[in-house]
Amino acid sequence: MVSRNIYLQLVFRIILLTLTAVALGFLSVNENYILAVLCLFLLILQTYFLIYYVNQTNRKIAYFFDAIKNEDFTLRFPEKLSVQSLKELNHSLNVLNEMIQDIHLKKQAQEQFYQEILKQADIGIMTINDKGHILYANPTIERLLNYHPLNHVKQLKQVDEELFQKFENLQPFESNTHQLTNEREKTELALKATAVTVDASPLLLVVVQDIRKELDEKETDSWVKLIRVLTHEIMNTITPITSISDSILRYFKKGEHVVKGADLPEEHLSSAAKGLEVIKEQGSDLMNFVQSYRKFLSVPEPDRELIPAKNVLEKVALLLESPDEPTSTKIEIQVSPEDLELYIDVKQITQVLLNLGKNAQQSLNNQENGEILLVAGVDLKDKKYIQVIDNGLGIPEELINEIFVPFFTTKNTGTGIGLSLSKQIMRLHKGGIQVSSKERTTFTLTFD
Repeated sequence: MVSRNIYLQLVFRIILLTLTAVALGFLSVNENYILAVLCLFLLILQTYFLIYYVNQTNRKIAYFFDAIKNEDFTLRFPEKLSVQSLKELNHSLNVLNEMIQDIHLKKQAQEQFYQEILKQADIGIMTINDKGHILYANPTIERLLNYHPLNHVKQLKQVDEELFQKFENLQPFESNTHQLTNEREKTELALKATAVTVDASPLLLVVVQDIRKELDEKETDSWVKLIRVLTHEIMNTITPITSISDSILRYFKKGEHVVKGADLPEEHLSSAAKGLEVIKEQGSDLMNFVQSYRKFLSVPEPDRELIPAKNVLEKVALLLESPDEPTSTKIEIQVSPEDLELYIDVKQITQVLLNLGKNAQQSLNNQENGEILLVAGVDLKDKKYIQVIDNGLGIPEELINEIFVPFFTTKNTGTGIGLSLSKQIMRLHKGGIQVSSKERTTFTLTFD
């Protein structure tokens, strides 16, 4: 409606100008100079008012946009005018100003809401530009790093030189950990980075979390599981030793007196000899158990070298297909890319893969169409991995979290040290081992 009225005003004024110009020309040709001068004056006057009208409209719109740019919503245009088109224009600008002001206030309230969430979050959050300037840092990260205010990454040098290096070298989608020590406490920090773009500027969003509590809970849980297994194994060994020793002792003592050899029945001597044999066997089992524990604690540092992944898997497959233990299980190798190389301790990783492969063979138990797949490749995070996959019976869901606990086993034989030892070896390789057992059982070794 406003644009229509302005349009009609402009058309009317232009038509009036045109008619005045025609009249000026007509009077000049007929040498009617007095009326021609009058028409010329009217033409100049109409031109001035037309320019004034257009400038007035443009000026209002320019003032309006300048006020919006400066976030000044106090600008009001008068609506009590005699010119209908200007009155409607002013009214529309005022309505638009109120709408933009309302949107602005809602945006500010929303920003304050999000800022309050970030302030109250237990996770430290900061954004860093490509020049190292910290554009935002919530109070939690300032508390975790024990520094305020945070304006540039270089300030972290005053906190911890190693922490500064990790922040400076942190890349998008990368994670890291750091133990920060000050005069008050030790803090275990987990750093995660994500790339974001704001106003066409690339930024690094860094999330910092104190994982000390989670680590303490994990450590306590691991100790509880370990002590439970140790107690179970030791009690199973010690109980028969105690029972048999008590029985033998009753043969040789009557109250406080020791029975003389001549008074001992033959069957008591025979039972005592058998009991001592059992005690010896149980003692040997306990010694083997302790040796396994010592073996778990004394894994040497890996002597790593660069070796083709295909060579490692072929060696493991050959060992699993030992002629001394014939099996109908099919073993297949897949390496992608074919020239993939791993920086590993060959002996240790072979030991891990051999242990996983034998576990897979036992789960297949000579079933028909049994298959073990040895896979090596690179995942989406550019990390190299090896997988041992079998189509056996699988691992019960209630045991999936227990299998890496030292000495835990579901077999009648063995110490239960194999998988926990494998996990220890992978930890020394700065990698990890995970398991899933749904359609197929898959053990995945990942290498950093």
